[in-house]
Amino acid sequence: MNKFITMLKTELKLSFRGIDMIIFAICMPVVVTALMGIIYGGKPASPGADYTFLEQSFGAVSTIAVCAGGVMGLPLVISDYRQKKILKRFKITPSSPVLLLSVQVSIYMIYSLIALALVYLVSTLFFGMRLKGDFFPFIGTFFLVMLSMFSIGMMVGGVSPNAKIAGILASLLYFPMLIFSGATLPYEVMPPVLQKLAGVLPLTQGIKLLKATSLGLPLENVTVPLIVMVVIAVVCGGISLLFFKWE
Repeated sequence: MNKFITMLKTELKLSFRGIDMIIFAICMPVVVTALMGIIYGGKPASPGADYTFLEQSFGAVSTIAVCAGGVMGLPLVISDYRQKKILKRFKITPSSPVLLLSVQVSIYMIYSLIALALVYLVSTLFFGMRLKGDFFPFIGTFFLVMLSMFSIGMMVGGVSPNAKIAGILASLLYFPMLIFSGATLPYEVMPPVLQKLAGVLPLTQGIKLLKATSLGLPLENVTVPLIVMVVIAVVCGGISLLFFKWE
């Protein structure tokens, strides 16, 4: 535990020195929330709906930080450390892939939780949003989505030989999910064909779960997304540990 805390403090300082994650993982979700609030205000999400457009989008917007940190930031950091031979130095210390990946996951969890809190505060204080569902199912689902998305980043970062390849793979995953999963462009306003294409993206399934728990909808309707999130977390997390490359 002492090794974990020491490494976490060091990596947090290094992460905060860079402005990238502060912009994309913290500022961007808040800006998107503010824009949605200004454009749509308290308009119902659909005719006859008892929740507003912003309440419907709350769970989706909160995943922007998860996507930015877990799918883009995490693999780039790990692969960059590998390319710079930093992981090779860690290898001769009492470190393990579990320890290194746990520290990085914890850092991006902190970013995601900060972003979630800020999005909630902006939504409630300035635009009157209310969480329709219960808090604990929502936050439990949020952690499941985080673990699933972070496991994808762990897998990409764990096996990529250098930062360039990790950047290409991360971009191929990050940008489609950010744009088409419903995190920025609402899934409900997409044409039916685009909705079908977006349905194959992992984050789309996670957002369906978050919408159900944030709006208090029956969870029986999202059994498939729940299974998908668990399978992704287990499979990708296992691959990242089994095939982790030190150099």
